[in-house]
Amino acid sequence: MIPILIGTGIVGAVGLAIGLLLGVADKKLAVPTDETIEQIRGVLPGNNCGGCGYAGCDALAEAIANKKAKANACPVGGAATAAEISKILGEEPDDFVHMVAFVKCSGTCDKSEYIYHYYGSSNCHQVALTPGRGAKACAYGCTGLGSCVQACQFDAIHIDCGVAKVDREKCKACGKCVETCPHHLIEMIPYDKPYAVQCLSQEKGKKVRDMCSAGCIGCALCAKNCPTGAITLTNDIAHIDQTLCTGCGICAEKCPVKVIRKQY
Repeated sequence: MIPILIGTGIVGAVGLAIGLLLGVADKKLAVPTDETIEQIRGVLPGNNCGGCGYAGCDALAEAIANKKAKANACPVGGAATAAEISKILGEEPDDFVHMVAFVKCSGTCDKSEYIYHYYGSSNCHQVALTPGRGAKACAYGCTGLGSCVQACQFDAIHIDCGVAKVDREKCKACGKCVETCPHHLIEMIPYDKPYAVQCLSQEKGKKVRDMCSAGCIGCALCAKNCPTGAITLTNDIAHIDQTLCTGCGICAEKCPVKVIRKQY
């Protein structure tokens, strides 16, 4: 019985010693936590989508606390989150620009010509490597297979009649759809800017019309009639500089193919 008690005592003493050592080590080796980082992290949404340009919410919180990112850097949290973070930092809130994703393609099933029928993987990247970069005659248009839909965490984008369409009220501007589209058809535009060019074809007028009845023909009427010079043509495609656009709508009125469309 005595040997058992002695063994038990030794084990207990060793355990107690190890516990004390671990406790001391925890105190001595503990990494100090920045309360500001913890507070900022507490108001960030926690989606870890990377839309801010950082690996996740933890990295963004640290960057904001260290003045490497602005208080309004989180696109998902929006203006409310930016205001909360500014309050934590003791700063006046920066203006928050509400952005939404926009798909630069009008080539729905009823407007686009097709060169073949595609049956296979619903992966836009794989299809973009096939002849013609997809079944549609326009090699620059939306394949309609929905890799962007799969990438969106917010159920904000869906395929409608062969083209991706964005639900502006659900979109959080995380940018996942932009990164995913192999044809680079999706861009971010300000929520309150009404007009955008819904085409990205690089072909010239007649060929565009042969492939799609809703494509930009590069006529430049929009650019010639824009009173603020917000519209330019590159590779026969009109593009609106949203910082110069006043939303007058003249471009949409003058567009003969009605590819400049009001978003709301």
